[in-house]
Amino acid sequence: MMPSENQRWETLQAIKNSPKGRIKSDPHWSDRGEVSVLSTHGVFKNISQPQATSDGLKLGSPLEEGRTPTFLPSPPTLPLLSPRDMEMNGCIMAFEEEQREKAKAAVRKRQQQLEETVLAIAAADSEQLKRIEELMELKQRQENQMMRDLRDRETKESMGRQEQLKEAHRHRIKILNMRVWESEQQRVREAELERQRQAEGRERLNNLNNIQEEILQLNQLLDPSTHITEHLLAGSLSSYTTRGNQLCSQVSEVVHKTAEGEFPGVEDMMVAKQALHNMKTLIQQMQEEAVSAQEEKKKRGEEEEHRKQVALQQQKEAEKKAAESSKEKAQRKGLQNRADGSTMKWFRDLQTSLSQCAQSFEQLSSSRDKQTKKIKMELQKTATTPVCQISPISGSLLRGIFDKIDNLLSGRSTECGGKSVSTSLHPQGLNFVSYKIAEKFVRLGEEEVASNHKAAFPIAVVASGIWELHPKVGDLILAHLHKSCPYSIPHYPPMKDGMSVKEYQEILGYHVDESGVENQDQFLKRMSGMIRLYAAIVQLRWPFGSKQEPVPHGLNHGWRWLAQVLNMAPVVDITATLLYDFLEVCGNALIKQYQNQFWKLILLLKEEYLPR
Repeated sequence: MMPSENQRWETLQAIKNSPKGRIKSDPHWSDRGEVSVLSTHGVFKNISQPQATSDGLKLGSPLEEGRTPTFLPSPPTLPLLSPRDMEMNGCIMAFEEEQREKAKAAVRKRQQQLEETVLAIAAADSEQLKRIEELMELKQRQENQMMRDLRDRETKESMGRQEQLKEAHRHRIKILNMRVWESEQQRVREAELERQRQAEGRERLNNLNNIQEEILQLNQLLDPSTHITEHLLAGSLSSYTTRGNQLCSQVSEVVHKTAEGEFPGVEDMMVAKQALHNMKTLIQQMQEEAVSAQEEKKKRGEEEEHRKQVALQQQKEAEKKAAESSKEKAQRKGLQNRADGSTMKWFRDLQTSLSQCAQSFEQLSSSRDKQTKKIKMELQKTATTPVCQISPISGSLLRGIFDKIDNLLSGRSTECGGKSVSTSLHPQGLNFVSYKIAEKFVRLGEEEVASNHKAAFPIAVVASGIWELHPKVGDLILAHLHKSCPYSIPHYPPMKDGMSVKEYQEILGYHVDESGVENQDQFLKRMSGMIRLYAAIVQLRWPFGSKQEPVPHGLNHGWRWLAQVLNMAPVVDITATLLYDFLEVCGNALIKQYQNQFWKLILLLKEEYLPR
């Protein structure tokens, strides 16, 4: 809008808001024959003329609001509107007419725009339809061209495949010709290799025959009738003979293969050479052992005879003398600080025997040979597995466990892990197995019995039966027990000059490692387990053994141990603990065996020993 038009609108708005602007104007009042009279308040009053032809006409525009004018009869002498009001009324009418024209022009313009828009859309649709038709024609041409290209490409590929097939056919013919030539060359080479293999096989066969002849000659040296073996122990000679026969069997198996028309292979020759080497080593070991076998056999016979004589003595007299001797010693010189000389000599002899046994299988335990290591592991597993299976709930299984241990110690084959194992696998196998079984029995007392006191009896009854059939194992059990628990001798080792505290604690039986020394409760628990095992061994006997033979380590040794403990000065904690454990396990058996003598010993313990 122009500025003048804006001012005009502002003027009209101001007039409308003025008192006179609220005057209702009807442009059709003259058509109805009405006359407007100016009132005293400045408001037009519509007065109906008496001569009006229509009484139903009303004043007011449909866009205006307000009250319906009241028509009153006016005198014919009233004057018309003033020129100013007429001018204003004319302006209003002119303005309204102008607005109607503008609205009509806007409607015509809008209608024209819509028509133009419809025409534009129709033209665009027509153009789009043309483009779509062109696009469809283009796609049809492209598809036709694609089909032609596809046919051309397939034709070219077909021709290419035919060329490839021809080339592949020519290549295969070339390869076949090459293979025929190579097969001919291979046949020539194989014929040459076969001649060479035959020559080498005949040479290996001659060497194998020489090895067999030599190993059979060496095996004759193991015959019991030869002067070399006459001083060897029966068990040792049996192990040597068994091992020699095994080595001969290994060579014989290789020779049997050649009897079927085959030449011995390189691996067969290695087996035969290794068997010959082992046979030479076996003969050398046997000769070395034969030098000292006679003296050892004589010494062992004397020890066995002495053991039988001691076992045949009446137990009551020996024990009565031991009790009286203990009482006399206590009265004569009071309590001792160490065991008597005979007991210490017995202890040292057992430790010497233990060391000699360990040295006897040094070659087996420290060998780096894979086959020897395998034999050692199988023997150790077979020896320790049955011992570990002993438990308070074994029951009828104890007989089977005992038989496995007895068979192994007797040189018979024993099943373990699906394999047949025997001490004859190695000349030192028997000593190795005996050492490991004895060590495992003591270890069970140290660990299993210490945690479960009831386990002492099944372990002890099996150990007693093995001790009865194999006295050497019993001595090793006792030596291991004395080594781990010196109080089972009984012996309280003194501290020597220059000895450190840790060294002295190790001698006393404490476990000492990098972290320090075990606590007193753990130490007493282990010692208690081993004493309980010892107390169970001296009173039990294998029920399925020979009743005619004396008990190898019976109650008389338990009586000796108890009497010597009471003859020695008590040590804090350890003496009271071991006495309690020993009497709890073995007390009932001692009462039945010694009766009044035992009660005298208990009275001595109560009245004289405990106060100290």
